[in-house]
Formats: sequence, structure tokens, C-alpha cells
Amino acid sequence: MLQLRPSCEHCDKALPPASTEARICSFECTFCAGCVESVLHDVCPNCGGGFLPRPIRPAQRWKGDNFLGHYPASTTVRHRPVDATVHDAFAASLRDLPPAER
Repeated sequence: MLQLRPSCEHCDKALPPASTEARICSFECTFCAGCVESVLHDVCPNCGGGFLPRPIRPAQRWKGDNFLGHYPASTTVRHRPVDATVHDAFAASLRDLPPAER
């Protein structure tokens, strides 16, 4: 079950469950779209993978218990700002490779 983390790991921008700005890697590292584009260059600083928009969990009960009320978003903040210089060196060899080829 996706954790739906509450904020960007880099800039701490709020990313509520319905945010269309949230981006995640396959390990659920969570960043805002702005940081993914301008700071991270679509390279996760934790695993080297790429990012995709985080799915939005339905707020209403449409079918069964598959909704935000039964599976709430995480409230645990992971604020770990990325050192841009260190990340640029790490991402240099990866950013030109499509995520599917990393």
C-alpha cells in the first residue's frame, strides 16, 4: 500500500493525498514536481531511478474499503534536503538514460 507521504523530501512542500504535484520513484521516495525537474533532473537521489506522478487514492468509498478513509495517508515527514552539488555529480551519468534503462 502506498504511504502517500505528506511532503517533498527536499523542500518540504506540502503534498496532500490529492496533490497532482507529488512524484515518486519505485521505492516511494517522494518529491514535488518542481524539485524533480529543477534540482533532481528526474534522478532519485536515493536509488538513481526516475519519477512518475503519485497516484491519487480516492477520498470517497466507491467500492469496498478502498479509499482514503480506510487507508489514510502517512503523516511521517521525511525532510532530507538534497545537496545539489553532490546530487549533480551522482546524476551526471544517469540523467541522459531513460529511467527504464537505468
